[in-house]
Amino acid sequence: MSSSNKSRRHAPQFKIQLCQDIRSGAIARHNAARQHTLPSNLIQLWLSQYDRGELDNEAAEASVVLQCEAQIAALERKVGQLTMELDLAKKAPRLRLVGGRENSPAIAGSQPAEGDGGVA
Repeated sequence: MSSSNKSRRHAPQFKIQLCQDIRSGAIARHNAARQHTLPSNLIQLWLSQYDRGELDNEAAEASVVLQCEAQIAALERKVGQLTMELDLAKKAPRLRLVGGRENSPAIAGSQPAEGDGGVA
């Protein structure tokens, strides 16, 4: 089993639907576990939360909203980072040109080096 399967997450809507199906008798708990390859203790946890009202539609919607907000924040950070990199890249050619002009006479040898001594 891969590590991603060990920590997979399930949408609140899926949990609610599964709990509703089990509580209505449409599917048995052990059949649901086998069909969805879920541990029976996880289904029991969801059923307990469902019975306490912790898996209602409002909570599911709030969870989706929180996930979306987190994703938006991550994307905004990425856009900011890329914008800074783009600004730097736009300035880089000018910096290379300025640096190139300053270094080119010394590299080309058009100016005499100090201390050549006697070559005129």
